Amino acid sequence: MKMNGSLNDFLVSPEASIRQVMACIDNNARGIALVVDTDRRLIGTVTDGDVRRAVLMGTDLEIPIRELLERKANSLYPEPITAPEEAEPGELLVLMRKHRIRQIPILDAGGRVLDLITLEDLLPDEGLPLQAVIMAGGYGKRLRPLTESTPKPMLPVGDRPLLERTINQLRQAGIKRVQISTHYMQDKISDYFGDGRDFGVELNYVSEDQPLGTAGALGLLEKPDEPLLVMNGDILTQVDFRAMLDFHYEHSADMTIAVRQYEIRVPYGVVETDGVRVTGIVEKPTVQNFINAGMYLINPDVHRYIPGSRRFDMPDLIARLIAEKRSVICFPVREYWMDIGEFKDYHQALKI
Repeated sequence: MKMNGSLNDFLVSPEASIRQVMACIDNNARGIALVVDTDRRLIGTVTDGDVRRAVLMGTDLEIPIRELLERKANSLYPEPITAPEEAEPGELLVLMRKHRIRQIPILDAGGRVLDLITLEDLLPDEGLPLQAVIMAGGYGKRLRPLTESTPKPMLPVGDRPLLERTINQLRQAGIKRVQISTHYMQDKISDYFGDGRDFGVELNYVSEDQPLGTAGALGLLEKPDEPLLVMNGDILTQVDFRAMLDFHYEHSADMTIAVRQYEIRVPYGVVETDGVRVTGIVEKPTVQNFINAGMYLINPDVHRYIPGSRRFDMPDLIARLIAEKRSVICFPVREYWMDIGEFKDYHQALKI
């Protein structure tokens, strides 16, 4: 079989920068780039996950990708999984399931790239093995008076409510089962979306009699049989949910927290000290941190750590999992992301 699209969309030189490879991965929308020599022999592969790990490590994105491959040579998976040109679709699917990957380069006997087969090529109609929960019960106090008659997730962004944009994005990602946690003016949400069939999803509602916090409503759900994607209802983003799930599985995580890089420019010269002794001064430095982006992947067995029918916030859940020595990791969001929590954020979203 043949892949959908042009093979050239996936090929990069070992001298290409990490930033250029990021652009290649974003453009081909298949989560991978193939690093090849001038004869198209495969040198290595770079996945979306490799790039995000580099971002978390603070790697200079202008260095050549060959340096990232050299680091990858010391990892648990130093060599890419490949297949010969005579491999049948069933064999490729077995390889993908075995190694929990969704892309396999096809090589000739000389190691030259002939094709790239992805899981989407083999199973074009397969959805993501996820159900989503959207937290939409808040009062939106910081956006009053706009939210005095409209719940914040139902505020219009362009030609439709913010929540409709989120549901449409989930559907396009292959997520068909969605639950919405509601409290404030919940009828305005349920009356608009109904059972979800007009929006291409199966929609259910979790009604909070009293506000239960950013995680408490999860305790009202039955224990899921697949990972939960939990997201705040006031986020506008283009994050790749499939990439986030791949990252979650790659790291055998119990919980994955989406994070966003945030910079603060200190408008003064910062004096570095050791006791009373001055060791240096940095003029107007930029401080970088990762902030919580309001999206989480949670394994089914984490459900037992969430109490039922009482207030419980995501920081409480995260702290509990860390105390229990469960695996909590972060997934850096490179894509567009905006938290519509204040007037300036909402007006910016309208402009965009």
